[in-house]
Amino acid sequence: MPKVAYSEAQREQIRRDLVAVGLELMTKQGIQHTTVEQIYQKVGISRSFFYTFFPTKEDLVVEMLYLQQPRVVAYARQLLADPKLDWRQAVTRFLRICCYGERNGIAVLTVEEQQKIFHRLSPESYQSFREKQQRLFGQLMEIFDVRPTPERISLFTNLCLAVMVIQRAIPGSLPLLVPEAAEATIDVQINSIVDWLASLRAQDAQNQ
Repeated sequence: MPKVAYSEAQREQIRRDLVAVGLELMTKQGIQHTTVEQIYQKVGISRSFFYTFFPTKEDLVVEMLYLQQPRVVAYARQLLADPKLDWRQAVTRFLRICCYGERNGIAVLTVEEQQKIFHRLSPESYQSFREKQQRLFGQLMEIFDVRPTPERISLFTNLCLAVMVIQRAIPGSLPLLVPEAAEATIDVQINSIVDWLASLRAQDAQNQ
C-alpha cells in the first residue's frame, strides 16, 4: 500500500486520539492489560506509524497521565463548589474517588507499573513529569484553600500517592496486609490526610 502523507494538523490530531484512546482503555482494563496494538488499531493506524509518535508504550502512558491532570483539577473544583458538600466532605470524596480510580475512570499506577514505566523514561522525561506532578498537587492544594509551599506539596503528593498505591497493592503486591481490612485502612489514611489539610487551612487562616 502506498504511504499516506499526513499534514501536521492531521498528525497532531492522531497524537491526541492515541492519548485519549490510551486513557480510555487503561482506565477500563488497567495499564498492564492494555496493549499498544489495541490502541493503534482503535485509532486506525499501523504499528510502525504509532511508533513515530511514541517510542515506547511508557511514553504514551506518561502523556495519558498528563491528559488526565486537567480533568482531575476540574473535578476537585466541581466538588468544592457543590453547595451540598462542606469542605471536609468535598475533599474526602475527591481523595476517595481518586484512590479507587479504576472504578471512576481515573488511571492509577500500581507499584509494578510505576517501576516499569519510570525505569524506561529518559532523565529529561522523568524531570518533566516530576515538575508537572508538582504543579498538579499544588493546584489541588490551592483549590482546597491550603497554601501550597514546596514542602507541603511534596508531603501532600507522597501522602496521596501512598494511599492510592496501597489500595491497588492489597493483596497482590502486599500479601502480608489483611485484604478484609483494606477499605477500612484506606478510610483511616484518607481521614488522616484530610485532618492534616484542615489543620494547614486553619493555620493559614490565622496567619492572614
